[in-house]
Amino acid sequence: MSSEAVVPSTQTPVYKRLLLKLSGEALMGEQQFGVDPAVATRIARDVGEIQGLGVETAIVIGGGNIFRGIAASASGMDRATADYMGMLATIINALALQDALEKAGLQTRVLSAIEMRAVAEPYIRRRAIRHLEKGRVVIFAAGTGNPFFTTDTAGALRAIEIGADVIIKATKVDGIYSADPAKVANAERFARTTYRDVLSRGLEVMDSTAISLCMDNKLPIIVFDLTRSGNIKRIVLGEPVGSIVSA
Repeated sequence: MSSEAVVPSTQTPVYKRLLLKLSGEALMGEQQFGVDPAVATRIARDVGEIQGLGVETAIVIGGGNIFRGIAASASGMDRATADYMGMLATIINALALQDALEKAGLQTRVLSAIEMRAVAEPYIRRRAIRHLEKGRVVIFAAGTGNPFFTTDTAGALRAIEIGADVIIKATKVDGIYSADPAKVANAERFARTTYRDVLSRGLEVMDSTAISLCMDNKLPIIVFDLTRSGNIKRIVLGEPVGSIVSA
């Protein structure tokens, strides 16, 4: 890690290793599609803050800002083909985020579930853990490498594989609600809920496969507002940010 990224701090993080789940749409900002460099830079700054606290950070990113497989499938495209195209979109996002992170002085590695050696390392679990131990930010791209699985599921799977303490899911709202708060004025906010409640109520946290994986492995999920700078650091320091899903 470069000297720029290391910020001496007396603050003690409550998590040693975490996985940040970003949607592709998170990189769009106010644009209709693609990557907003200003948003990528802000995310990189937030990640730099927790790296400075000694937290090991992994990231899984979606591709919905470029191509969404399930939407293409609904329009008549073969689902497996559409999903593979979506995986390639996550590679583009991972490279864009890697560029922003490295401009912020953070050593970064992109590990892809689909081999693409010219731009990313192949995903190998032990290699990923070694990168984290060396203070590098690891971006997992191409989902699980399999069609019919979302990047939410990839996020849960990778978090469990690397032994993350928590998975933090970035959204545009400040936690989990009973309905979309932008559409339903009296939607109930849950500061804390359980995996079973999320599944039984159909709360839009992550897909059911991802929630089940987290439940089986007792991996807590924190859903938070990415648009507020500093929220990732607040979570790491144990402040009550967002909503927590646990047993």
